[in-house]
Amino acid sequence: MAELGKELRIFQVDAFATKVFEGNPAAVVPLDRWLPDDVLQAIAMENNLAETAYFVAKGDGYELRWFTPAAEVPLCGHATLASAHVLYTHLGYDAPQLHFDTRSGRLTVRRDGARYEMDFPANPVKPTVAVPALEQALGAVPSMLLKGKNYLAVFEDMRDVAALRPDVALLTRFSVEADAGIIATAPGDPALGWDCASRFFAPQVGIVEDPVTGSAHTSIVPFWAKRLRKDEIVARQISKRGGTLFCTLAGDRVVMRGSAVDYLFGTIRI
Repeated sequence: MAELGKELRIFQVDAFATKVFEGNPAAVVPLDRWLPDDVLQAIAMENNLAETAYFVAKGDGYELRWFTPAAEVPLCGHATLASAHVLYTHLGYDAPQLHFDTRSGRLTVRRDGARYEMDFPANPVKPTVAVPALEQALGAVPSMLLKGKNYLAVFEDMRDVAALRPDVALLTRFSVEADAGIIATAPGDPALGWDCASRFFAPQVGIVEDPVTGSAHTSIVPFWAKRLRKDEIVARQISKRGGTLFCTLAGDRVVMRGSAVDYLFGTIRI
């Protein structure tokens, strides 16, 4: 492994959260230049969080990459939010908007009061046939199954989604073979202001269940916007930690808004 003998700053941020211990934690490591991929992956494995984000200044913005403990991924919402939070709050960035160049194209983040607003490409889903292996892994039969980059399993009641207790071995086998995550979603609780509720499982990239997932909402929001006939969607991810995303479907883009809070700062010595 190359590039040893360096010190790197690290920030851990709870994204889509208004206080610590909720939302989705992400590590953010600013870099002056790119380190070898094996070093980036080793740091992410050592951090053992759903995502570690790295960015390097380039042109009028930053190159941004995301790693789970097991693999690099093409898109991550909560670690993008966390990266923007670090730049705006700790590294002196003060322009009205921030551009990240990524494997999913250019992503734009704006500060919107106490929240950050992110603009992502939509990933719509299409109906597909029932998949018995997925039903067996989830331990439940959805009322509808759709497929895009991930599977979207639709249930009639958010209590059904909350009650899911997947068979981790079966879910992992299915997810790895399909090279796709599984979104479970249902109508939300109007009394709480939620249009929809969801959980997200991604064992194919080493995450059995992700606490709050911006990238999954690039599929969730187009689905519920069409079904509810509204473009403004308040989405709640009902994992154990939980988090709320304030979303807008804007043509072929999904705009997401959420807050972030600091958890820790430190130094990595490699």
